[in-house]
Amino acid sequence: MNIPLAPHSSAPDVAIGRSPRRREDPVLVQGQGQYTDDVSLAGQLYAVVVRSAHAHGRLNGIDTTEARNMPGVVAIYTGEDLAHYAPLTSPLPIKGRDGEGLHGNGRAAFPIDKVRFVGDPLALVVAETERQARDAAEIVHLDVEPLPAVVNAQDAVAEGAPRLYDHVPRNIALDFYEGDAAAVQGAFAEAAHITRLEIVDNRVIVNAMEPRAALGDYDSENDRYVMRVGSQGVFGMRAGLAQVMKVPVDKVRVLTGHVGGSFGMKSSIFPEYVALLHATRELRRPIKWTDTRSESFVSDHQGRDNVIHASLALDAEGRFLAVRLSVFANLGAYLTPWPAFISTSNIMRNAISVYRTPLIESSVICAFTNTVPIGAYRGAGRPEGNYIMERLIDTAAREMGRDPVELRKINHIQPDELPYQTPLGMVYDSGDFSGLLHHALECADWEGFEGRRAESEARGMLRGRGVGQYLEITAPAMNEMGGIRFEEDGDVTIVTGTLDYGQGHATPFAQVLSTQLGIPLERIRLMQGDTDQLVAGGGTGGSKSIMASGTAIVEASLKVIERGRAAAAHVLEAASADIEFSGSAFRITGTDRSIGLVELAKTLRESRDLPRECPTTLDVTHVHKMSPSTYPNGCHIAEVEVDPQTGIVQVVRYTMANDFGTVINPMIVAGQAHGGVLQGIGQALLESTHVDASGQLQTGSFQDYCLPRAQDAPPFVIEDHPTIATTNPLGVKGCGEAGCAGSLPSVMNALVDALSSCGVTHLNMPATPEKIWRLARPSST
Repeated sequence: MNIPLAPHSSAPDVAIGRSPRRREDPVLVQGQGQYTDDVSLAGQLYAVVVRSAHAHGRLNGIDTTEARNMPGVVAIYTGEDLAHYAPLTSPLPIKGRDGEGLHGNGRAAFPIDKVRFVGDPLALVVAETERQARDAAEIVHLDVEPLPAVVNAQDAVAEGAPRLYDHVPRNIALDFYEGDAAAVQGAFAEAAHITRLEIVDNRVIVNAMEPRAALGDYDSENDRYVMRVGSQGVFGMRAGLAQVMKVPVDKVRVLTGHVGGSFGMKSSIFPEYVALLHATRELRRPIKWTDTRSESFVSDHQGRDNVIHASLALDAEGRFLAVRLSVFANLGAYLTPWPAFISTSNIMRNAISVYRTPLIESSVICAFTNTVPIGAYRGAGRPEGNYIMERLIDTAAREMGRDPVELRKINHIQPDELPYQTPLGMVYDSGDFSGLLHHALECADWEGFEGRRAESEARGMLRGRGVGQYLEITAPAMNEMGGIRFEEDGDVTIVTGTLDYGQGHATPFAQVLSTQLGIPLERIRLMQGDTDQLVAGGGTGGSKSIMASGTAIVEASLKVIERGRAAAAHVLEAASADIEFSGSAFRITGTDRSIGLVELAKTLRESRDLPRECPTTLDVTHVHKMSPSTYPNGCHIAEVEVDPQTGIVQVVRYTMANDFGTVINPMIVAGQAHGGVLQGIGQALLESTHVDASGQLQTGSFQDYCLPRAQDAPPFVIEDHPTIATTNPLGVKGCGEAGCAGSLPSVMNALVDALSSCGVTHLNMPATPEKIWRLARPSST
């Protein structure tokens, strides 16, 4: 994408590649952020949701009589009241091997016939206070006839398994296949060696710092819904709500303020939002609903939950011939927008990674179970794909008696092979995969490991090291707004449809604009989170924000300069061709006559008799059209210590070298990497979601579900090894999900290495202390 950059070099302390401090932090660390639950409207009511305590059962009735007579109760709504709204669906046009789309696609806001998981919402109680609503919710009587439950995908598709939907045989929402079966079979038949693994991609509970909350209102004068809600993009949220509520999009306004984390979960339309909007229209009063943490455990979409049978075929020299994946994907009780895509396309495409892989074949069974619905979770198939490949490589190296580092190198796609088209059609435009691996090994002091292992053994500890090389396919940058607005006080506002829910957009976006137009960083504002301000917006997700908004800002800046050149020609009384822009000012070439950009904007705003050919404003409303995905990649190297007496695993060294292309703000990128790595460590070592055979969640609080804490964070070494993306003007690649992609395989490869002396050759996540204790001390079992 050959879009020229503006001819300006910003001040060194804010230029692209520097790390000015995040401008939003003072507000956040002082507790002055405004999250959804912080907002209150005059006359608002409060809502509480009644949920199913059964994982599966016939819903014979809901008796609200006693609850309606409780003090303060205004109304109670059930599935019957919401039945006329459109169902919540997955919009993705995925086809199964039978040529049909997703079966069982379409969820009623609140069920009428059956309950399908513990936490299924059944009624919305609205009262004058939250306490009154909660008291009434506790005496809503549910007549549920329990049915047998099924909680994992393999059991769900077995003959005779309990069926969640009468019209979905064997609970199969999608039987997916992609690949060339004959070619892959031929490659496996000719292989000198085949490595096979069963890999469990364990279910995780999202646990964003801010629970879900929403504040609905109804504008009677304009016949319009207004929803304040935590989201990953208000434009998409508005479109989804309008579709479900069966109204034009201009009849819905969505507002999002600060968001305390999402990781994919808050991107979706949830049933509670539909009920809330219905109630606020019926009652003509604002209504607030805030999830409790306990409810979040059973009402938020959860992540991952796949079982993968993976095979890698290699020739006698160790070169990859083909990869075969057979996946059982647990969708939970209902289809949400993303999991079928994650478990089919995303895992498969990312499994190719940085390696020359001639053939890949994938079979995926997506099954309904009586568990919380699965949604997008940080990486959404990208970490899983890379984890599969890296575990296969380490296992193949051990089985073949080869060095795992050398096995990677001989299969790397080389720089002179770029652009490289994968067997699934993606085209890698840039990268130095062997060079990056070498860089990471040097920084990690790979050669000095044996000395560190000996020191650990002297203390009675087991030590291991592991490589996790990865490549991610980011989401393509969708149509994205790049509005630039010159304010009366001299500030300049960027308007964009992406949304910051923890990433830190304000500073890097301002750095891009400052680099383009020379505006001081402290004079740049960021407008996100209001659909009334937007004409387009792809939201934030899939590590695409800087490609989308960054490119939009570059393109909009060029429009400002073009418009400003014409305006400056009038103000400076010169020909437009003689006007140049640099250093935040327009000047007549070869003279000292100039006018600053902000001053010119003020002049136009205050002028009343401009000629027809002169722009009346420098404000720009611009929409960047879709641009291609990028391919961030890297190599993470973890070292772990295992205490065989307790089974406790500690990540004691962690090195990562990443290729994120042009890095706008290294400090923010490092923060994203640190957070992603720690989430990967959580899934690998700590986070265990357990649902019993009846569908009851056994890990429903932080007493039972272990999140990583500060003590679990290793000392980080982070290095850049960039190659510049050729598909966007800034040369950037996404970074938000890469930490998970590198940490899952590096930590688990290191753990298997540490336990190799105990005869361990493969280990599934989560590697909890009890599991490790049994493996490290076999005599104790």
